Amino acid sequence: MSCILALDQGTTSSRAILFDHQGSILQTAQREFTQIYPQAGWVEHDPREIWSSQIAVAREALARAGLRARDIAAIGITNQRETTLIWDRRTGEPVHNAIVWQDRRTAAFCDEIKRAGHEALIRDKTGLVIDAYFSGSKIRWLLDNVPGARHRARRGELAFGTVDTWLLWNLTGGVVHATDPSNASRTLLFNLGHDTWDEELLQIFGVPREILPDVRASSGIFGETARDVFDAPVPIGGVAGDQQAALFGQGCFARGLAKNTYGTGCFLLMNIGPKSIPSRHQLLTTVAWKTRDGAHYALEGSVFIAGAVVQWLRDGLGLIRSSAEVEELAASVPDTGGVYLVPAFAGLGAPHWDPYARGVLTGLTRGTTAAHIARAALESIAFQSADVLDVMEEDSGMAIGELRVDGGACANNLLMQIQADILQVPVARPKVIETTALGAAYLAGLAVGFWKDFSEVQRVWLVDRIFEPRKSADEIAFRRRRWEEALRRARDWEPHS
Repeated sequence: MSCILALDQGTTSSRAILFDHQGSILQTAQREFTQIYPQAGWVEHDPREIWSSQIAVAREALARAGLRARDIAAIGITNQRETTLIWDRRTGEPVHNAIVWQDRRTAAFCDEIKRAGHEALIRDKTGLVIDAYFSGSKIRWLLDNVPGARHRARRGELAFGTVDTWLLWNLTGGVVHATDPSNASRTLLFNLGHDTWDEELLQIFGVPREILPDVRASSGIFGETARDVFDAPVPIGGVAGDQQAALFGQGCFARGLAKNTYGTGCFLLMNIGPKSIPSRHQLLTTVAWKTRDGAHYALEGSVFIAGAVVQWLRDGLGLIRSSAEVEELAASVPDTGGVYLVPAFAGLGAPHWDPYARGVLTGLTRGTTAAHIARAALESIAFQSADVLDVMEEDSGMAIGELRVDGGACANNLLMQIQADILQVPVARPKVIETTALGAAYLAGLAVGFWKDFSEVQRVWLVDRIFEPRKSADEIAFRRRRWEEALRRARDWEPHS
């Protein structure tokens, strides 16, 4: 058997990637699917389209590679997290569209839970904050708003799942109803300390135990594909939510190793080892993965606006014609000329958590050019990431010796150099930046012996380039103080409701 098939089911597209034993990409296929916006703040997906697009790209990747099912050692699944589906156990038909992680329809219910005094209890048990982002309130909404759903759920006729569970169900022909701890820990229903669904949390959110999937290790045999999926059965050996899969794909197996994914926003995760650590700075504590060696946990922080600030330069200001042009423009000046951009277009995320903040561009003079603003935009991504990593170090008590990077914007060499300078630690970019899918492949491959152990996987992870800090600590300390001053001016801008 020559390869692992990774199914990477994302928010806007489904992808399939075939990896060989060296962790290199043999073939890939991708297909976008429909985004549904029933009303303001609501986001849905058609579960049938999620499945049809995912299985289509899996078959397409195999065909392009000239391979058949018997060539696949195992399948690994990684998925958009928190997106919530409920379906009929007998027919497999969804009772409603999937409610996507971005959806805000349950915000008022989450506020009710806070007012009822459950915030501390939920944070202690789950490591999460109460927010419509997570799955628990979405499940409740479906049960309360789909006619007959709550009654049917209590009778055991319905099944809930995040996207990984939905794919497992369909891949196995309805035989397997399961998830892994990295996804379960994003529901607000999973007790980190006890590694199981929590009855008290189920009562708070009004979720019947009967609809929940089994929680199994992230690396292990979940089952095998049904006869009509491929031309031969294939074991499914790995499951992990997308950000945790990226942490695994980056080889961050030891405590204190961290990765940053640079996309529209940034997702920063640090491996904090086999014991969960509560955050004092409102970061999230989540299960990173669980293997036969036990579970590892992670601290997670999100930056709302990262690559999106480059899109704003292009679409909002017209300073560049394509996002790729930002590096050349920003590199045409040696520094920002004292300009700082705080891209708080939708408030500030971790560790500031200020929904009333708004964007600020400060330090402008008659000498300011488009190049200075472009460079300040790149610096804003690095400054925000550094703010999160600072509090991760405080929460964990571990200093970060290196930051591993992935995501589309990590191809920007100037941004990566700026990040290394601001953090004052090396930034490592791997040869394969499809680390989300690679993490799912690693988990599946370990389950079937395609890779023997963590050491062998670590050897497969290869560096493309390491960016070493070039600026002095004194210069960076001064610039970070100025960044903090710009942040202060952006904070609390909008009037409170």
